[in-house]
Amino acid sequence: MTQRNLIEAVNDALKVAMLEDERVMVMGEDVGRNGGVFRATDGLIERFGEERVVDTPLAEAGIVGTAIGLATYGMRPVAEIQFLGFSVQAFAQLLLQAARIRGRSRGRFTCPLVLRAPFGGGVRAFELHGDALEAHFVHAPGLKVVAPSTPYDAKGMLLAALADPDPVVFLEPLRGYRAKREEVPDGHYTVPLGKAAIVREGTDITIVAWSAMVATALEAAEQLADEGISAEVIDLRTLSPFDAETIIHSVEKTGRAIVVHEAPKTAGVGAEIVATINEKALFWLEAPVVRVTGYDVVTPVILEDYYLPSAARIIQATRASMII
Repeated sequence: MTQRNLIEAVNDALKVAMLEDERVMVMGEDVGRNGGVFRATDGLIERFGEERVVDTPLAEAGIVGTAIGLATYGMRPVAEIQFLGFSVQAFAQLLLQAARIRGRSRGRFTCPLVLRAPFGGGVRAFELHGDALEAHFVHAPGLKVVAPSTPYDAKGMLLAALADPDPVVFLEPLRGYRAKREEVPDGHYTVPLGKAAIVREGTDITIVAWSAMVATALEAAEQLADEGISAEVIDLRTLSPFDAETIIHSVEKTGRAIVVHEAPKTAGVGAEIVATINEKALFWLEAPVVRVTGYDVVTPVILEDYYLPSAARIIQATRASMII
């Protein structure tokens, strides 16, 4: 075991995968000589060479389009987009090509690529750098969407994504890169995709979150405990396909639920979770399911603290739910 933060865990996962499988390669802007804008690929070019760690032009559509071709013909490319907001430039490649290759070819071809990108606010980056666009990808059949919150999960889920035969969008919490350190196993291990984790058990209300919002939900749960409210916190981890069973079982126990995400509220992933709870656990609900989210505006730089869900907002929503 080694103490690692999340960015170090991602780096180690890439190193392990590249040592085990020569088909795995990394490509993106500044991933080689600079080691990536956040140093996620630091040291890889020295170890594996320029043919497997490829610095690309500043062209997201070109990065993803090239990765699709490589993946379709046998490679396992990891394409890095420096910030998720920039991925809009490659939507045609991701949604119309990568996500559809298996269906379009009737199973003759698959597209085992992983698209990595940091996302979310909290560091007051410029416009497009802090956008949470996960709902755009979740809505595309054929894409798996992963959003780990911890170093342990980040390494294990990245290795699982690299073994998947279909394209995986791997979202990394920007402000979580160096927020905490924990023990991460050396060598190869996987965390299964599509399985949520109960990171805090409780009996009064279920809080569902993912990525950086998990830490915020845990902070709220800790404060709620001082008020005598026992909150169960679920780290969704995989957004598509998401683990409805774990959520439903929790809601059947607690009778109340809050969904937390920093993306805009309208048509966010939280809406799908609320709909699923209403469809499958309606008779167990003691109060309507509540969403605590970002607002339906472009992520503001200066007012970011007001835009992002906070522990205080989760606590307020919990109190309102408990008195119904």
